[in-house]
Amino acid sequence: MSTSDPARADVSGTTRFDEHGIEPIPPAARDSTPWQQFWIWSGANIAPINWVLGALGITLGLSLLETLAVIAVGNLVGCAVFGLFNVMGHRTGVNQMVLGRASFGRRGAVVPGLVQGLLTMGWVGVNTWVVLDLVMAILQRFGVEGGAGLKYGVAAIIMAVQLGLALYGFYAIRTFEKYTVPITVLIMVIMTVIALSRTTLDWTATTAVTPVSKVTAVTQLLTAIGIGWGISWLPYSADYSRFVRVRSSDRSVFWSTALGTYVPTVWLAALGACLASAGAGADPSTLVTEVFGVMALPVLLLIMHGPVATNILNLYSCSLAALSIGVRVARWKLTLVAGAAASAVLVVFVQADSFAHAFDNWMVSILVWISPWASIVLVDFFVLRGGRMDVASLYRDDASPYGTVNRRALVSLGLGLVAAWSWQFGLVPATQGPIARALGGTDFSWLSGGLVAGGLYCLLSVRARRAHAGLGVAREGALS
Repeated sequence: MSTSDPARADVSGTTRFDEHGIEPIPPAARDSTPWQQFWIWSGANIAPINWVLGALGITLGLSLLETLAVIAVGNLVGCAVFGLFNVMGHRTGVNQMVLGRASFGRRGAVVPGLVQGLLTMGWVGVNTWVVLDLVMAILQRFGVEGGAGLKYGVAAIIMAVQLGLALYGFYAIRTFEKYTVPITVLIMVIMTVIALSRTTLDWTATTAVTPVSKVTAVTQLLTAIGIGWGISWLPYSADYSRFVRVRSSDRSVFWSTALGTYVPTVWLAALGACLASAGAGADPSTLVTEVFGVMALPVLLLIMHGPVATNILNLYSCSLAALSIGVRVARWKLTLVAGAAASAVLVVFVQADSFAHAFDNWMVSILVWISPWASIVLVDFFVLRGGRMDVASLYRDDASPYGTVNRRALVSLGLGLVAAWSWQFGLVPATQGPIARALGGTDFSWLSGGLVAGGLYCLLSVRARRAHAGLGVAREGALS
């Protein structure tokens, strides 16, 4: 627990240091509002990658209308599930990886915690590298030339800002998003008006003319920016909603977080799709420098805001994941280590773009683990436990009612991963499963992995309860 008074108001006008680790946030320290949660998740999803992913539907052969429908409807599902995960954090005051101990066991939860920690470090490097070429293209438009030295300098500035915010913790993250996201939203509004005023949209043109090719394109778009996008944020959710005021309703937490993810994701993806359908292309640097013209400078601020707003969540959640698996170091020190590791990854990426592209594709592909993991956690919390749990028992090393290792959960996770991979059609050949290849490149990995893992875990858990209840009855009969 914090040694200082976490409940004190920021009366001095400064943002206080977050001394919390993975212990439950005490009610007095839970002063975040649902509206602040909305800004946190909006900021994290105002990212240039959404332009590219939105344009993917056009690239795959769907019409603009079809692309917009898939993006809008798919994100309704993905963001709704994300909202439910935020409700878990609000009800318990516990971060997401510790919540997983209820379903996987005290030690069994180390497996997903380790995966989450490694992935978040990788994403910091990837997200920063992705925008560097875009930033350089915009600077070049203004006559700023600097070669590799300038690129490293820009990368260092971005890394320093996001690391500083993450080191300071949740309260700094909340303050940063509160004051910067409204500005970026204003830029997005102007950007959208300018972009659409300079393009002629083609609503119905399509190259996916056969039913098979159309279904394939829809499933791949759903995985990339539809349902899959909201799912990708699930391991982070409770890390931030645990700070929401106890008296706030579950409904307000659900809607604020779900819409905070839904609105910017659909907005930017739709803009990317519109520009791609009009022939503006899917490359972000081309989109900015050729379409936005005099708006290039404000858009540069939006673009540099993107990785910072996203990576401060990656760095903060990385430190919590490390604490959750048993690392005994202060949170801010773990954040510093994660930042150093991510910086090293970024240097490698800048020096070897081909490796960076391959690594980026690989990172996207291994997100397949989230769907089966999330399905198990969701079933355990809302179905088997009725949305409640004994929070204190999550932290007990011995004699915890949740056990040390829940083999049912780990077996379900393993088989769910196999099911997800079987129907995955990733860019990396090793991530193209047999079902996906047999069915023309369709990708229902999120669905197959979630159904198999969640369904199997529910079945095994119910059978175990019945067996335990039957054993109890048998013992009572023997004693009588």
